[in-house]
Amino acid sequence: MAYKNIRDFLKVLADRGLLHRVKVEVDPILEITEITDRMCKSQNGGKALFFEKVKGSSFPVVTNIFGSFQRMCLALEVNTLDDVAKRIEDLLKQAPPKNLIEKIAMLPRLLEFSRFLPKTVRTAPCQEVILRDNDVDLGIFPILKCWPNDGQVGEGRFITLPMVFTKDPDTQRQNCGMYRIQIFNKNTTGMHWHIHKDGARHYDKYKARNEIMPAAIAIGGDPAVIYSSTAPLPEAIDEMLFAGFLRKEPVEMVKCITSDIIVPAQSEIVLEGYLNPGETAIEGPFGDHTGFYSPADYYPVFHVTCITHRKDAIYPATIVGKPPMEDCYMGKATERIFLPLMRLDFPEIVDINLPMEGVFHNAVIVSIKKSYPGHAKKVIHGLWGKGQMMFAKLIIIVDDDVDVQNLSYTAWRVLNNVDWKRDVVIADGPIDDLDHAASFPRYGAKMGIDATRKTREEGMMRDWPLEIEMAKEIKELVNKRWKEYGFQ
Repeated sequence: MAYKNIRDFLKVLADRGLLHRVKVEVDPILEITEITDRMCKSQNGGKALFFEKVKGSSFPVVTNIFGSFQRMCLALEVNTLDDVAKRIEDLLKQAPPKNLIEKIAMLPRLLEFSRFLPKTVRTAPCQEVILRDNDVDLGIFPILKCWPNDGQVGEGRFITLPMVFTKDPDTQRQNCGMYRIQIFNKNTTGMHWHIHKDGARHYDKYKARNEIMPAAIAIGGDPAVIYSSTAPLPEAIDEMLFAGFLRKEPVEMVKCITSDIIVPAQSEIVLEGYLNPGETAIEGPFGDHTGFYSPADYYPVFHVTCITHRKDAIYPATIVGKPPMEDCYMGKATERIFLPLMRLDFPEIVDINLPMEGVFHNAVIVSIKKSYPGHAKKVIHGLWGKGQMMFAKLIIIVDDDVDVQNLSYTAWRVLNNVDWKRDVVIADGPIDDLDHAASFPRYGAKMGIDATRKTREEGMMRDWPLEIEMAKEIKELVNKRWKEYGFQ
């Protein structure tokens, strides 16, 4: 049975000894970050943290709830993250029906998927308290200042785990994305979406029409809902439908008080408001997931006209910075879950690894079943042309017998299998907005490395050597006699 809200998830974490409650008063200005950062960098991501008393606010704070492989699996209610990928793979294997009998046979599968469509309700826990107009004050919430140099405007406080809901003015299709929110004052914030994001595309459409854009920010909810807002889904796929698929139950949604946007009914807090076309303000700097401060720049301004929240709201936040941090485990979930979708375009892909140190877009390691000369370079260029893979600064391709999750072995294979002049591809193109190393914002160079075994057709003028491997019968003999040698 799916978690109804974040409270259900926290109870499971507490029951399993995976939640630490901090009972003394803590400061949301930097202190919570330092505590959380130490926990994130402890063995296996430490524990989730529940701060019961937060200076300046009556609401508690929770952090690091997704910050380990175990908690990420518990959040999605699976034994391994590959279990979700298997469900997606099973759906993708459904061949198009050829006749009436096959169409009838597919109905149960289609009906099963329709069960996950979001469900609109009339009343919701997230609207137990409604604050409008002069009563709107973001200062009632324990919003964190994460790092010392955060923010030129205000106190440098940022909402770091927001689910931002916008609507395409042409199609009326909603989108949910996670974009950091800087607090400027009691009722205005920054809206930090990059030009490649769906929310930014919606804003550009409103701006072209010279129309005010409604938006809503939901904070807290079922963990599958929170994760889905970070997922790199195609624009046509509703994040809340995907969340329903993950949790195997539809997400309850409720209409906002001041607009037609619908938000998760089980949220803890909802900020409703609008963006004026063309209105911008300086947002940042911000200590980002790269481990460096992203610079201040002009971003749209969000005006909060209504706040709704639970009477006993819990404020969830995440801290980003030098890896490993909580978002690294969310990124690894994406790596596993979306592998079957990558195989739709690249069936030769065996596995993929996005190392935490690469902070999602700096390094991608891919193993493939190589079938022809130049196959690895074809995959490199193909991946750069697919969605958010266009931001990958480094793509390394290895053979299918390489376990890309074993970084030590993979590094050995790569460093031994590459001729740097023959096997390296350098290309220019779009890069992540947060890449500070590039000469220009959002545009720079990226590298592909073909570390597969080379053939004569690829310019290899001699035979490729055999890898050293012990005879199978000797391995089996030593396995049987291991204790005889005096080893345990």
